[in-house]
Amino acid sequence: MPARTGNEFIQGLKDHPPEIWIGGERVGDVAAHPAFRNVVRSVAALYDLQHDAALRDQMTFVSPSSGERVGMSFLVPRTHNDLALVRTMMKTWADYSGGMMGRAPDYLNRAITAFAAAAPYCGENDPRFADNVRRYYEHCRDRDLCLTHTLINPQANRSAGPSGQADPYLAAAIVRETDAGVIIRGARMLATLPLADEILVFPSTLLRGKDEDRPYAFAFAIPCSASGLKFICRETFDPGGSTFDHPLASRFEEMDAVVIFEDVIVPWERVFLLRDVERCNKAFSATGAVAHMAHQVVTKNIAKTEFLLGIASLMVDAIAIDQFQHVQSKIAEIIYYLESMRAFARASEADATLNAWGVMTPAWPPLDAARNMFTWMYPRMVEILQLLGASGMMARPTQADMESPLRPLIEKYFQAAQADAVDRIKLFRLAWDATLSSFGSRQVIYERFFFGDPVRMQMATFASYDRLPYVERVRQFLAREHALARRS
Repeated sequence: MPARTGNEFIQGLKDHPPEIWIGGERVGDVAAHPAFRNVVRSVAALYDLQHDAALRDQMTFVSPSSGERVGMSFLVPRTHNDLALVRTMMKTWADYSGGMMGRAPDYLNRAITAFAAAAPYCGENDPRFADNVRRYYEHCRDRDLCLTHTLINPQANRSAGPSGQADPYLAAAIVRETDAGVIIRGARMLATLPLADEILVFPSTLLRGKDEDRPYAFAFAIPCSASGLKFICRETFDPGGSTFDHPLASRFEEMDAVVIFEDVIVPWERVFLLRDVERCNKAFSATGAVAHMAHQVVTKNIAKTEFLLGIASLMVDAIAIDQFQHVQSKIAEIIYYLESMRAFARASEADATLNAWGVMTPAWPPLDAARNMFTWMYPRMVEILQLLGASGMMARPTQADMESPLRPLIEKYFQAAQADAVDRIKLFRLAWDATLSSFGSRQVIYERFFFGDPVRMQMATFASYDRLPYVERVRQFLAREHALARRS
């Protein structure tokens, strides 16, 4: 099957419904449920972009196995130009939501593509696993599947590892192995976009390498509709109103869920890693998957920063505050963030190299810097929009107000220097939804913890970054200066 259309994505949800729970009730038709129907349509719209005649070569390429055109986010890059092609496609999808859909399908498409290209890594202890991950990649690519994933164990007792919890099956763990496959029991956090076709259960990067951690070391993929698999969702941040009232939440509320495995059978052909703690801990970096995922993230961050810069600039123009120095300073700050993200992305591609499997892999240091810096850049940009909007963020009539006898008063008293009342209200409602609504607040915490605990991420950078060349340079400088001082 070639690259899917939006209707085909929706039909897939109807044909293979996942067991999703929200508000104490099981969801029947995900595509029709008020908490999910709008984001389902938004994901469907992304798939439809692949069939835009003007974007065909930008969004798709020819599958080497089927001969059909498939999504560009599944391309295995062999050259610098391939990376640019993938980035252009990812930017098109990110721009559709203003960067507000952090888990658009291309994010995990890049991950499974990298894992498959580095299949020997998975097959070192069991050759079956290498074949499994290659076939799974082809399965996803040629069917254009939408994936979600889950990484983190439940936050019960963070002072102990998964084996040290009150219940050894609080965190998802291997119960036993059978002829049919591996049986998994327990929970994982945090599956965003649970309305996907399949779920990738990646290895945790926090295992300590002890024997008791081996039951928690695995990587596999199964359909979201698999028997015994449940998604327990938080409350929706889409209030079910109009796009006028909630222009972002009404379209891009991805949803987050805790995943419960009730003795779920994972067939052997879907297992990629098993009981190998060291290999699980290193999987993302060793295969290059984390670099390709971060490449997508930085592309999304560029789109998101551009979107916030556009909102901020329109607000400044609308209420005529552009002459104030502190306003210009705030807009300039967002510009610096944007250009930083662009520079990181460009550096990662310019310095990309072929890895051990012949995959052109974006340079990691600029991507690592970008992903860590965005954890504080994004909350600061949100704060800037709040400061620019001030009380105007609260003065935002609803669509119902606009359709009531109050409209003449609203048109008079809610106008702006450079915008009529309707345009001003639409703009400020958009700014509010991006920064102050439950949807906007979720975006802030999402960006703070996109890749995990920011402090742990910084510790990882400290441990892995090669500082030795700069240390040696300073030592040589000191030695030279000492020698000069002695001669004088």
